[in-house]
Amino acid sequence: MVTGGGTGIGRACAAEAARQGAKVMICGRTRSRLEEAASSLAEAGTEIEVTTADVTVETDVVAAVDATVTWAGNLKGVVANAGGGGMLAPYHLQDVAEFRRVLDLNVVGTMLCVKHAAPRLVAAGGGSFVGMSSIAATAPHPVFGAYPVSKAAIDSMMRNAADEYGPAGVRFNSVQPGFVTTELMEGIPRDSSVFESYVANTPLGGVSAPEDVASVVAFLLGPASARITGQAVAVDGGHNLRSGPDFRPFTGLSPDQLVARATVE
Repeated sequence: MVTGGGTGIGRACAAEAARQGAKVMICGRTRSRLEEAASSLAEAGTEIEVTTADVTVETDVVAAVDATVTWAGNLKGVVANAGGGGMLAPYHLQDVAEFRRVLDLNVVGTMLCVKHAAPRLVAAGGGSFVGMSSIAATAPHPVFGAYPVSKAAIDSMMRNAADEYGPAGVRFNSVQPGFVTTELMEGIPRDSSVFESYVANTPLGGVSAPEDVASVVAFLLGPASARITGQAVAVDGGHNLRSGPDFRPFTGLSPDQLVARATVE
């Protein structure tokens, strides 16, 4: 079961898992995107099914897990990929409602998938759960607000779940993508200082494709990683070895505004 499976990294994960012989249920909020993805993947002779679900709604997650088990017979792997970012601003300018929205989507959404998938994975005799983190969990990402916080929480959740469910043969790991060529990142001009600094701070150069992340996710889902659990795997060309991208230019704020200078009498 892949959440957020209609586009980007989620779609690539579904495609790679299916290519390796898995029956894949892709979940998301927009049925048209899911059906388009399923149609494209089915052309390769893979077994793909879709179900709509908002991971922040517990009844939706329950229904998605149940639909997967009913269709596939059991549940052996989960990719909790659904997530997103929020407003770009320093913390003293963050909107609290928006901050909570991001935490709800990324953290609570992942937790609900763990809550309702874990018993099914245990019932299947064991399995693998992959949470979608980010290098923002460990490398500073100024003005990213709730996003780095939420991704660090996912890493922590996977470590704790690995300890909790390991005795039942269920593994939990997270993947930390860097800059990936998805729809989410298309808003960053390739000639911008942000993009150029990212590439310059990536030892292997360039940026990753969704398929780069998907191949690592498929490895963590499969038997070759049978002794790996509780780990966070960076897929970022080595960017985490240096510094995170600086998105402050996108805020339009002055240096004084960014550090709250002259905002307190």
